[in-house]
Amino acid sequence: MMNPVWTEKLRLFDQHLQLAARSPHTRKAYARDIAHLAELTRLEQPEQVNTIAVQRALAQLRYQGLSPRSIARILSSWRNLFHWMIKQEQLAANPCAGLRPPRAPQRLPNALSVDAAMQLLEHSSESKLDLRDHAMFELMYSSGLRLSETTSLNVSDIDLSQQLVKVSGKGKRERLLPVGSKAITALEKWLDVRGPHQEEALFVSEQGTRLSPRQLARRLEKWRQQSDCAQHVHPHMLRHSFASHILQSSGDLRAVQEMLGHANLATTQIYTSLDFQHLAKVYDGAHPRAKKPPKETTE
Repeated sequence: MMNPVWTEKLRLFDQHLQLAARSPHTRKAYARDIAHLAELTRLEQPEQVNTIAVQRALAQLRYQGLSPRSIARILSSWRNLFHWMIKQEQLAANPCAGLRPPRAPQRLPNALSVDAAMQLLEHSSESKLDLRDHAMFELMYSSGLRLSETTSLNVSDIDLSQQLVKVSGKGKRERLLPVGSKAITALEKWLDVRGPHQEEALFVSEQGTRLSPRQLARRLEKWRQQSDCAQHVHPHMLRHSFASHILQSSGDLRAVQEMLGHANLATTQIYTSLDFQHLAKVYDGAHPRAKKPPKETTE
């Protein structure tokens, strides 16, 4: 339990949070995090907490196995407590100033292997809906389109003769992208059966309205099941697969950045990690000195 000095400080801080219309859930989280600080520092009062004490407390949280995200939230609670104390003229400086939580490990996007992508896209049928779906998924993989970019396309955005698609991406930035021959063939088949519509959308529903992102996602899951692809596939995975496979073949990060429509190269660099994983697998499987020796058996 906290000593009376910490308890009183927390009570006053909670009153401040209540006046600031913070939710009961948020206030409970603050109380829990500040109680954690009192326990970790073992100081008599909050005014005694300095930067070194906070650093030690953060180190203990990491030793306890808390995730970087949890530590970031706790540090934010501590920082806000001391900021309030400064405004109350109870503290001269914030001991959390300049301290950063540990970085969370970068989550790599899921991408299909080349074989899995081929299995997914080789499946097709001649029904009208399947022709539409095949054209959609071929185009997404062929040109690295986002889900929203795909459903926003109009018929006029496709140039079949030049094998190009005009895309309006984030921030309304337009880019002109090449379309592969497989996707062109699938688009030609779809446009042959699409029929005339008042709707300009390239991909329309059975009712003739623009296909929604949710509808596309549902159709992709159905398509995956019909193709017997064992791996779960979501729409953005086709874009990730496009980027990963292009980078594996070309090594041209700048070109991939342009095709994906990333404003910052750092956003694209995450795919270099995927590429390295691919190279590492090839190395482990091919290099004679990379393979682990068989385990010795004792008789």
